Amino acid sequence: MLVIDPRSAVPPFEQVRAQLLTQITSGKLAAGAKLPTVRRLAEDLGIAPNTVARSYRELEAAGLIETRGRAGSFVAARGDAAERQVQEAARHYADLVRRLGVSEDAALAWAEAALRA
Repeated sequence: MLVIDPRSAVPPFEQVRAQLLTQITSGKLAAGAKLPTVRRLAEDLGIAPNTVARSYRELEAAGLIETRGRAGSFVAARGDAAERQVQEAARHYADLVRRLGVSEDAALAWAEAALRA
C-alpha cells in the first residue's frame, strides 16, 4: 500500500501523509475505508509509530480521515451533505457485496441499472 524511501530528503511522516493523500483524493481509498492501525502501519513500513501517528493527525486536521476511538481511523467522506451520504451508502453497498460474495461486475451492473430506473 505505502512505501518509504529511506534515501529521500522528504521526512517519513510526509511520505506517508502524501501517499495517503494521493490515494484518498484519487478515490483509491474510498470514504469509509478503514486505515491500518498506527502500530501496524509503522511495523509494515519499518518506521516509528509516532511517525505514522503524526501523518494521521495531519490528515485528520485536513478533514481527510477521521479517528473513531478504539474503532480506528477511516477515510472521511468529502463534499456537501448529499455527496457525503452517497459516499457512505456506496461504502455500505460495497461491504454488502463482498459479504455476500457477489462479483464486482454484477454489483456494478445492478447499481447502474438502479440509477437508470
